[in-house]
Amino acid sequence: MRHVAKLLTVSAFTALMATTAMAQTPKDTVVMAKQIDDIISLDPAEVFEFSGGEVVGNVYDKLVRFDLADPSKLYGDLAEGWTISPDSKTYTFKLKPNVKFHSGNPLTAADVVYSFQRAVVLNKSPGFILTQFGLTKDNVTEMVKAVDDKTVTITVDKPYAPSFFLNCLTANVAVIVDSKLVKANEKAGDFGYEWLKQNSAGSGAYKLRAWRANEQYTLEANPDWFMGAPKVKRVVVRHVAEPASQRLLLEKGDVDYARNLSKDQLDSIKSNADIVQQVGDKGYILYLGLNQKNPNLAKPEVREALKYLVDYDSIERNIVAGTYKPHQAFLPKGFLGAIDDRPYKFDPAKAKELLAKAGLPNGFSVTMDTRSVNPITDIAQAIQANWGQAGIKLELIPGDGKQTLTKYRARTHDIYIGQWGPDYQDPHTNAETFAINENNAEDARSKTLAWRNAWDIPEMSKKTGALVFETDSDKRKTGYEGMEREHQKVSPFVIMFQQVEVAAHRKNVDGLILGPGSASNLYSTLSKN
Repeated sequence: MRHVAKLLTVSAFTALMATTAMAQTPKDTVVMAKQIDDIISLDPAEVFEFSGGEVVGNVYDKLVRFDLADPSKLYGDLAEGWTISPDSKTYTFKLKPNVKFHSGNPLTAADVVYSFQRAVVLNKSPGFILTQFGLTKDNVTEMVKAVDDKTVTITVDKPYAPSFFLNCLTANVAVIVDSKLVKANEKAGDFGYEWLKQNSAGSGAYKLRAWRANEQYTLEANPDWFMGAPKVKRVVVRHVAEPASQRLLLEKGDVDYARNLSKDQLDSIKSNADIVQQVGDKGYILYLGLNQKNPNLAKPEVREALKYLVDYDSIERNIVAGTYKPHQAFLPKGFLGAIDDRPYKFDPAKAKELLAKAGLPNGFSVTMDTRSVNPITDIAQAIQANWGQAGIKLELIPGDGKQTLTKYRARTHDIYIGQWGPDYQDPHTNAETFAINENNAEDARSKTLAWRNAWDIPEMSKKTGALVFETDSDKRKTGYEGMEREHQKVSPFVIMFQQVEVAAHRKNVDGLILGPGSASNLYSTLSKN
């Protein structure tokens, strides 16, 4: 009965927090206003969206993490340490003692084996991060083995650069789940998939209490977290789509954080002494994906023309100043091999020449799937006006995050405007998705962004894939630089900006960590006076 009463208390609290009538948030709770309509699932084997990634990053732990102060450095999270075999193919991890899951179950090597098994067998969108190392549903239990209760070995198929493999273990798909709890909620051999969509089985700083799609999620502190109990008992993140609404809630004190304020809202709160603006560099790339199934978009001249038809400087100045910076390469600044080249600028005359060469002197009609949040909507409308100057009639198809992503992943779009964030701190994370498509068939195992846009590139895929075996960092850096310059010229991606994340908060609240990716936006150090 105590468990039931607790659930009722949480339910009553979350219902209360869904209103906007509150004048002040509870002292033991941090409330955030954020756009979270992109959450499709909270199963770490499936989550591949920004908002869901942030939840997973706070609810689960991993074998390995990267140092936020220096992302090139790795350290043990659940792993006390590790060794690598001389052939660079077998990694042995020693688990930390006395770690417990939220359920109270102790962490064992069996949990690690099960976690990798379910991620590989389910093989959802992020599954390729693990399967690229030769792990399959048939061999995963042979490749990932429990030596004893606190020791596990992971064997890969080739001698990859160790930093590449270890960085992949920092991805959300590699988190460790409570195998006993998940198995207790399995149905028809689904590895607990249906249950974990809306529940959690982690060991992290917070545990999931509730998630209502397009409304909010509630996390409750784990007092027994092995890194130390969080200071704030509860975190509630409410879906507030409009930046203007987020600002008003923040100014009134109805929320402690506003996470998606645009240029105008940030300008308007600068003089408010009760509000602080926190800035963090993000590895998120804002781009257009041009589906090569569309015969017009498949023409090289058209792809290049569209890169000359975005007024990058005007969009930055008038729409995203302070929140995005112009960037035209697939590797974000800060990654090994990233380049600053900006070969494209707004040039309608040049674009018209290219369209004429493509046999489309009068332009053409095309659609763009657009998530109904700012600044995406405003940017899409600006591009619509830009393209009209060359006779291109762009129809915007609005939808929430789940709708637009589902269509994009099914390859039924013409053009998609969206963001891509790194899954781990190695250049291959973006190089793979933007410059590798090993199989362009509908049932391909690896469904990268190149695949989503039906860009069939066997030779580029080979060249990009080879870079993960290069152990000389200088040679690897040079390889990525060359790859990006080739990609800029020929790819069906119009890469436009890199995000600068801004979190505005009340001055009595502090401690949110803004990492380079969504999973490294951490709540564990939040505090409130």
